Amino acid sequence: MRLIRFLSACFLALAWLPVQAQDASAARLTQLLQQADTLTARFSQLSLDASGTQLQETAGEIALKRPGQFRWHTDEPMEQLLVSDGKKVWLYDPDLEQVTIQTLDQRLTHTPALLLSGDVSQISENFAISHKESSGVVDFTLQPKGNDTLFDSLRLSFRNGVINDMQLIDSVGQRTNILFNSVKMNEPLAAGLFTFEIPEGADVIAE
Repeated sequence: MRLIRFLSACFLALAWLPVQAQDASAARLTQLLQQADTLTARFSQLSLDASGTQLQETAGEIALKRPGQFRWHTDEPMEQLLVSDGKKVWLYDPDLEQVTIQTLDQRLTHTPALLLSGDVSQISENFAISHKESSGVVDFTLQPKGNDTLFDSLRLSFRNGVINDMQLIDSVGQRTNILFNSVKMNEPLAAGLFTFEIPEGADVIAE
């Protein structure tokens, strides 16, 4: 009987550990994300297929402001501008002279930018989270809990409390690596950064 009780206690303890670890990881990630009410940075983005072959390489600038406002500008020659005021999203392609307007999907698993600019209280509802920390570097791995997602896993890495890079892997193994540099946090940002005026003559697609 003592053995049975001992084994039962061990089983319950082991079952509880992953939950505790996830809660600790979610709390640590929330702590780091909440440090920045606003954020600006340069970024470089590299997309690879499942075999590691390079598909695309771009660079640009981002600006984020809680809650849910972001601006993602990709440099030429593949220029695009993605802007959200927290309710709507505008995607502008200068080459095509086309603007696509959508309602912002508030699900973190459908709008990765919301992980950095949105309501961090939703993170543990949307993801199973684990992390490891060493010498000022904290790496988080986020696995979506739902099946209807844009990616299968997401990694966020912080160095000395500042976002450094992120990697998304989709269902076919394609990887998107985004490296941030010249990061500035909690500086005043003009409200106009997060609104978009449709250029004269541009085609508009409302979804």
